[in-house]
Amino acid sequence: MPQNPQVLVTMLLLLGIRRPFSFAVQRLHLRCFSTSLPYVKEEEKMSCMETGGKSSFIHPSAVVHPDAILGQGVSVGPFCTVGPSAKLGNGCQLYPGSHVCGHTKIGDGCTLMMGAVVGDDLPGSTVIGNNNLIGHHVVVGTKCQDLKYKPGNECFLEIGDNNEIREYVSIHRSSRPDERTIIGSNNLIMGSCHIAHDCKMGNHNIFANNTLLAGHVNVENYTHTAGATVIHQFCHIGSFSFIGGGSVVSQDVPKYTMVSGERAELRGLNLEGLRRRGFSVGEIKSLRAAYRKIFMPSEGSSHSIEDRLVELEKDDELGQVAAVCLMVESIRDSFAEDRRGICKFRSRIGS
Repeated sequence: MPQNPQVLVTMLLLLGIRRPFSFAVQRLHLRCFSTSLPYVKEEEKMSCMETGGKSSFIHPSAVVHPDAILGQGVSVGPFCTVGPSAKLGNGCQLYPGSHVCGHTKIGDGCTLMMGAVVGDDLPGSTVIGNNNLIGHHVVVGTKCQDLKYKPGNECFLEIGDNNEIREYVSIHRSSRPDERTIIGSNNLIMGSCHIAHDCKMGNHNIFANNTLLAGHVNVENYTHTAGATVIHQFCHIGSFSFIGGGSVVSQDVPKYTMVSGERAELRGLNLEGLRRRGFSVGEIKSLRAAYRKIFMPSEGSSHSIEDRLVELEKDDELGQVAAVCLMVESIRDSFAEDRRGICKFRSRIGS
């Protein structure tokens, strides 16, 4: 590729390429600018050239602090800012108007869309893994909205790998130095969701638009919320569960179950979700039988839910099924002193 701009423009015209002259010159100027960054040490430039590594591209209008650490192949678009304590992994892309602030570490292959803000100038840190998409105008790793937070305290956020965090999502740091807000890996968090301070979220979860989590909510793995779901602080959402649209969840959701309602109630098992996640016909049949014994007892059975759980554990067949044992454990844990109990259910005697 010729380096002389006049030769380059002549070649483009001869080839019949209709891109504007300004576009070609801008591309050429960006290449030249990227090889003469004032913040990159001379030995680092030489090493990159010798090893054949990808150089970073920084738009002239972007502000990258001299102390920021950028990996190979990083692209920083117009009007972006990267703070002095930021670390960007290889291949990260910052679209126009995105910002990385405070003690923030972003892994390889992450993309920040336009207007995204990651990190905050607070004690503590924000750590993001590899291959995450941070959508348009997302705010991640900023100060929590908790009056118990004391200025000057460290606060933390940790996010795993391969998450898709869509437009206008907000995820806050912890409220105390001994806590963490944690997001696992392979989650889809759709537009306008909110995850508050000290929440713990596992892997492979799907949050539909406007799902709101208050502080200290614990979400396990493979859960699914429909739109406009609201979850009360300190609730636990069990693995493979489903929450219907517009639900207000004020108590725990046991593993494998489905809840919905203005004050969410148990509606049965998440059968479709279990099938999609590869549960066998036998496992689903056992879970259905166990659910009926716990929440839909026949006449003459024990009335206490704890008695029914004990009875189920002693069952020669159901008590040996791993999935049933996990559901029983999930329900029993919810009745511990520091927990909120499970969502309401309607016993159908004689069903």
